[in-house]
Amino acid sequence: MKIPVLKIDQFQESESLNDLYINSFSNHIELNKKLIDKPHSHNFYLCVLFTEGFGKHEIDFNSYQVNPGKVFFLKPGQTHSWQFDTKPEGFIFFHSQEFYEITFLDHTLHSFPFYYSNQNPPFLELSPLKMDVLKPKFEEVFAEYQQQNLLRELKIINLINSIYIDLARAYTSNVNLEKLVSPSYSMILEKLEHLIHQYFYKEKLPKFYSDQLNITTKHLNRVVKKTLNKTTSQLISERIILESKRLIIHSGNNLAAIADTLQFSDYAYFSRFFKSKTGCTPMDFRKKYTS
Repeated sequence: MKIPVLKIDQFQESESLNDLYINSFSNHIELNKKLIDKPHSHNFYLCVLFTEGFGKHEIDFNSYQVNPGKVFFLKPGQTHSWQFDTKPEGFIFFHSQEFYEITFLDHTLHSFPFYYSNQNPPFLELSPLKMDVLKPKFEEVFAEYQQQNLLRELKIINLINSIYIDLARAYTSNVNLEKLVSPSYSMILEKLEHLIHQYFYKEKLPKFYSDQLNITTKHLNRVVKKTLNKTTSQLISERIILESKRLIIHSGNNLAAIADTLQFSDYAYFSRFFKSKTGCTPMDFRKKYTS
């Protein structure tokens, strides 16, 4: 079974705008339960604020608690699923990259720390004070979406931008801004993550990526160390392991076929690599996860 990749136009709602969807969370779940009752990914950027309810949100095999005041962010391609213990409530919106960046030509979505890198946590815990500021903004953008007022789309995108700015400030509230990495390092990391996503099946060594970026392998490692405190090899391995887990759990293929898909020379090599990074074999991981 292949992981479904959901598109914005698959979701049911009323007054639609191109490349944008906004809803209350309870209504979103009710209208689209057949789409989202199993693990899936998206081709868009997603933001959700919870005001009520408890449960679990699994993103790329990491589990996070759902509770009032929690905000989640998802980038295209991330696999996730929900499991709720009590009825959830809040607000959700998602949009394409173009919907945002065509309006803000000089400011990309990756400028926001929660969309900047897959290495950054995909959630934020709002304090009661921050909730008092942000909840009304989510309510306002939802209300605007439901109406047909003059300059509706412009109002909505400016509200979303204001929400993102407030969320980014809360997200980085404990970060010393003077120690943030330089824009040039951020740009290299962004390009590196894109290249790894594009080529990791075949290219598993840092030199390929440094060549693509026209920098030395030593400088690339310096950038990754400075920005993420990791090595380039770690980033490549983490992407391979993530895809391995997705295929082991969701594809239904036998493990030898998965090793072949990931372009390992044989299953034994793949199994050793997987165990060295996760502490268990692919078979053990499948048994543990499916049980």
